[in-house]
Amino acid sequence: MARSFPTPTPPAPDQTRGVMAIPAFRKLWRSMAFSSLGDWLGLLATTAMAQQLSGGNYAKANFAIAGVFIARLVPSVFLGPLAGVIADRFDRRRLMIVTDIIRAGFYISIPIIGNYLWLYIATILVECVTLFWSPAKEASVPNLVPKEKLESANQVSLLAAYGSAPIAAVLFSFLALVNGALASALPFFTIDSVDSALYINAASFAFGAWTAWGLHEIPKGAASKNASEVGVAKSLLEGWRFVSKSKIVRGLIVGMVGAFVAAGAVIGLARTFVGDLGGGDAAYGVLFGSVFTGLAIGIAFGPKVFAQFSRRRLFGASLTIAGLFLVLLALIPNLVLAVLIVIVLGSFSGVCWVTGFTMLGMEVADDVRGRTFAFMQSLIRVTLVAVLAISPLIAAAVGRHSVSIQNTNVSYNGAAITILIAGVVASLIGVVSYQQMKDRPNISIWSDISNAIKGELGSITGASTKGLFIAFEGGEGSGKSTQVKLLKKWLESEGHEVLQTREPGGTDLGKGLREILLSHSTGDISPRAEALLYAADRAHHVHSVIRPALEAGEIVITDRYFDSSIAYQGAGRVLEPGEVARISRWATESLFPTLTVVLDLPAEVGLSRLKKKDRLEAEPLAFHERIRQEFLQLAVLDPERYLVVDAQMSLADIQHTIITRVAELPALSKIPKKERTSRIPQGLKRKPREK
Repeated sequence: MARSFPTPTPPAPDQTRGVMAIPAFRKLWRSMAFSSLGDWLGLLATTAMAQQLSGGNYAKANFAIAGVFIARLVPSVFLGPLAGVIADRFDRRRLMIVTDIIRAGFYISIPIIGNYLWLYIATILVECVTLFWSPAKEASVPNLVPKEKLESANQVSLLAAYGSAPIAAVLFSFLALVNGALASALPFFTIDSVDSALYINAASFAFGAWTAWGLHEIPKGAASKNASEVGVAKSLLEGWRFVSKSKIVRGLIVGMVGAFVAAGAVIGLARTFVGDLGGGDAAYGVLFGSVFTGLAIGIAFGPKVFAQFSRRRLFGASLTIAGLFLVLLALIPNLVLAVLIVIVLGSFSGVCWVTGFTMLGMEVADDVRGRTFAFMQSLIRVTLVAVLAISPLIAAAVGRHSVSIQNTNVSYNGAAITILIAGVVASLIGVVSYQQMKDRPNISIWSDISNAIKGELGSITGASTKGLFIAFEGGEGSGKSTQVKLLKKWLESEGHEVLQTREPGGTDLGKGLREILLSHSTGDISPRAEALLYAADRAHHVHSVIRPALEAGEIVITDRYFDSSIAYQGAGRVLEPGEVARISRWATESLFPTLTVVLDLPAEVGLSRLKKKDRLEAEPLAFHERIRQEFLQLAVLDPERYLVVDAQMSLADIQHTIITRVAELPALSKIPKKERTSRIPQGLKRKPREK
C-alpha cells in the first residue's frame, strides 16, 4: 500500500497515553492517521475504477484489478532499497515535506486529466515518491520518543495506518450515496465518488507536508554527517549485509513476507470472492473493512493479551495461525462466516505485524535504520503487491467451475482456490520463521501455552545455551539420586562431559540453606519463607554452577529443580502453584530443563522406603500425595518436556526407559564428545577453564 508503519508489542494504557503526550510524536501521528485514511480511500477509488472497466466479465475484472496493483509493485522492485539510503543521507524532515507535496499533486491530477492511462502512470509515480517518504518516517519515530516508549509509539502508528481502513470503507460508501444524491438533484454536479475520494487523499498528503514543516524535532539522517565518505552503493551494501547476518532480522523478514502473502490474497481477491458468494459492492466494503478491523484489533489488543509470550515465538506462531484461518476462509463458502474468519485472520496478522516492527526497531542501530527499514519494506511491498497482482490472475485462470455429485452441485471458483494456496504458503512460512527465531529451542510452544494459561509463563525468556539440561523430580523414596548417578555414568561412557548436582545443596551457600530447610532443629518455617529460601538457593545454583556448565557445552543433571518448589511449596503447602512458579522463573531467568524425568511412586510406598526422615519427609501422607499429583499434572500439560517413569519397576527397567528417552533428544547429538581439561566438584563454584 502507499504507506507502511512499524510497530512493537503491548504497551500498558498509561504508556500509550504517555507517548501521545509527546507533542512532536502527537503531531506526526495525526498526520499519519489522516494520510492513511486518504490513502485507503484512494485505493478503494482506483480498484473501483478498475472494476468498472471489466463490464461484468469475470476474467477482465480480475485482470483490471491486477493492473492497479502491478502499478504499485513496479517502483518497489527498482527503487525500494535505494530510497532507504537517501533517507539516511539527507534531511528526513525536508524529504517528507517534498514527497508529500508531490504526492498531493499527482492525486489531484488523476480526476482532472480523467484518463485511465494517466491513472496507472500517476499511481506508479506516487509509489516511487512514497518509497522515499516511508523509510524517512520510520527512521524518525525512534528519535521522537524515548526508547522505552518506542513500542507504544509503533503500536499507535499501526493503529493509525490500519485502523483507518474500515473508516475509509464506510466513508467511500457514504461518498457514493452523497455524490449520487447530488448528481440527481443538481444536473451540473459531475464529481463522482471516485473523484471525491481522490481529492480527499490529495488533501491528506498536503496536511502531512504542513505537519512535517513544523516538526523541527526530526533530525537529519544519521548517515548524513559522513555522506561524502560513503558512496550510495557501499551504503546499500552495508544495509544488505546487516540484514543477511542478523538471524533475527532474517526471521522477521521471512515472517513479514508470509504475513503479506495472507493479507494480499484477501485484499486482492476480496471483490471477486464476495461476488462468488453472491454479494455486491456493500458486501465487498464489509469484507474489505473486516480485514483491517481485525488488523486494528490485533495491533491494539494482541500484544496485551499475549504479553506473557516471547516476542520471537509470538511472531512466528501468530503468522502460522493467520495462514490456517486463510485456509479455513477458502473452505467455507458462507459470506457471514467469511467476515468473522477474516476478522480473526486480520487480528493474528496484526499481532505478527506489531511484534515484528517492535523487534526490528529495537535491534537496528540508528545509522542503518533507514536502509534496513527500506530493505524490509521494499521486500514486503514487492511481496504484498505481487500477491495482490498475481492472485487475481490465478483466480481468472482457474475461473468458475461446478461439479455435479449425484444430486448435489459443488462449485469451486478461482478466488477460493487461490486463497487456499496463499493460506498454505503463509502457514509454511510462519513455521519457518518460528524455527528461525524461537529463543528457547528446547522448550515447546505447547509448554508456553500451558504455562501462560496458568499465568506462569511471564515475558522473561532465558537465553539459549549450548549444553543439555536434565532434571530429576519425584516424591520421597522414588530413587532419583540412584538414577541420576546411573544416567551420568552412561553419558560419560558415551564420551560426554557431565556435571551432576542437586537442590538444595549444589553450592556452598546451598549446603547451608539445605541444613536450614531440612533440619528438624529449624522448627516451623512459614510456607512463603520456605518457598523464597528454595528460590534463593536455586538462583545462586543456576548462576554459579548450572548456567556456566551449559555455556561450556556440558550436560547438567540435577536432582530436583523448580518443579519441586511448585509441587512441595505450591501443592504441598497449599500455596498458589502459579505464584511459586513465577518466583522460580524469575530466580532462574527462565532457564527450563530440556527434559524433566518424573519418577512416579505412590507416596505411601516411597515413605516406607525411608529409614530416617527429615523435616519435609516427616510431613503427613496427604502432603506427599498432593505433591505426587502436582508432578503428574505438570507432566500432562507438557508431555514434550516431561518423562514420567513408574518408579515401582526394576532398577534396570527404569534406567533403560530413561536412557532410551535421553538418547532420542535432538540436543544430545549436538553436544560434542571430547575431553575437558577441568572438572567441577559437586557443590563448588566453577573455576575458570584453562585456555
